[in-house]
Amino acid sequence: MAQKPSIPKGTRDFSPIEMARRNYIFNTIKDVFLLYGFQQIETPAIENLSTLMGKYGEEGDKLLFKILNSGDYLKDAPDDLLAAHDSLHLTTKISEKGLRYDLTVPFARYVVQHRNDLQMPFKRYQVQPVWRADRPQKGRYREFYQCDADIVGSDSLFNEVELVTMIDEVFNRFNINVAIKLNNRKILSGIAEIIGAADKIVDITVAIDKLDKIGIENVNAELKEKGLSEEAIATLQPLLALDGTNEERLTSLADMLADSEVGMKGIEEMRYVLNHVAALGTRARVELDVSLARGLNYYTGTILEVKALDVAIGSITGGGRYDNLTGVFGMPGLSGVGISFGADRIYDVLNALDLYPADTMATTQVMFVNFGEQEASASLCHIMALRRAGISAELYPDCSKMKKQMNYANDRKIPFVAIVGADEVTNGTIALKNMTTGEQQSLTVEQVIDLLCKK
Repeated sequence: MAQKPSIPKGTRDFSPIEMARRNYIFNTIKDVFLLYGFQQIETPAIENLSTLMGKYGEEGDKLLFKILNSGDYLKDAPDDLLAAHDSLHLTTKISEKGLRYDLTVPFARYVVQHRNDLQMPFKRYQVQPVWRADRPQKGRYREFYQCDADIVGSDSLFNEVELVTMIDEVFNRFNINVAIKLNNRKILSGIAEIIGAADKIVDITVAIDKLDKIGIENVNAELKEKGLSEEAIATLQPLLALDGTNEERLTSLADMLADSEVGMKGIEEMRYVLNHVAALGTRARVELDVSLARGLNYYTGTILEVKALDVAIGSITGGGRYDNLTGVFGMPGLSGVGISFGADRIYDVLNALDLYPADTMATTQVMFVNFGEQEASASLCHIMALRRAGISAELYPDCSKMKKQMNYANDRKIPFVAIVGADEVTNGTIALKNMTTGEQQSLTVEQVIDLLCKK
């Protein structure tokens, strides 16, 4: 017996209903991107590993999907590495390319490669899949879509303000209750400085970024494992437990980080963003969260994440400022800030809360029953007239039993069935049946168009 086919763990098939829902998500986000003046680009699924490696930190590099070189990929592999099973160093000999981990690093590569063709500041959006060799679990997949918006070529903090309001607009359209959490990497650098562990900023951010997932005790244990002293860990505790309004938290931070120039700069930037966002008004809750770290090494200023309030799931949007990213591709000094909507997690939230609009599943509006060659030919003429009027219509392709054709219309949730039999062919009419009410009436094609255009 043949083995039943399957797909890799962490990937999914999507049915027509699921695709209709996903397209609702993509189209809603794209509409808001366009509303804010962003332009669309696309980049290849495959990038050179030299483009990807070293941009996501040590943990991120481990999650890159590497692609074996074409042909005899072992021909240039040194015998000593093969004998030693040294996979770390062997990878560079047998793999030159990998699947993209996110859309931000490929975008940085795109900006540098096409720098002479871009008008700065450049506002781009991109909706494409990415891949991570992660352990699959609820809300975490190995293949998933990201919907990114980035602004490069501007240092202005107004960009951060715009991105926060754009996030608010997207989730308001989805009717999802969210909290938009903000922090600043300069604040985190200041914290590392005042606890005497400035050289361990990466270890600190990677650890505290897991606070919501593993709890404070496990975070402290990881920090201790990374070499932080008991005194440094103890000094860190009140900073991770700040409470009160955003202004109260900023005031407390300013007292604690008064001796850190970089920390105070981060507080200044954070206050600017929060004050302007508050002045514009958002429907979502916007809050300073000092435990937010965003483990990726390339962030240099504002960082943000969005949490759904009514569903237990990870971050559904994230991003921040990454002033130094294009520098690794030979274009230093170009500032950038961006966000990424996690479309797959948003999909799960909308499913869990059943928040899709009633008309999300766009379907055929009218199905014509097939009674045979002559009737089908007449039906096709009517169908073309309906389509020219913007009404989706189709002919059941086979002259099957009436019950089978009606069951097809019911299963597809097609709201109207058109019957064109011998009498209708002679009279030039259509018997239109409303599948919800059961009402049936004899109409001309012009009357059918008028009726359905009012629906």
